[in-house]
Amino acid sequence: MLTRSGIVRSDIRTSLSTDNVFRDGYSLQLSSVTGSVTAGYVATLIVGVAV
Repeated sequence: MLTRSGIVRSDIRTSLSTDNVFRDGYSLQLSSVTGSVTAGYVATLIVGVAV
């Protein structure tokens, strides 16, 4: 958020429920992450494509 002086405020907290991108629901927009530091991580995201 910009202040009147044009400085960006980084101390403002937001949540997924009030965010402009995710406020309509976020469960289908987040990936599932599995793995570990030693074995490595895998992120999975199901994406629908209209044809």
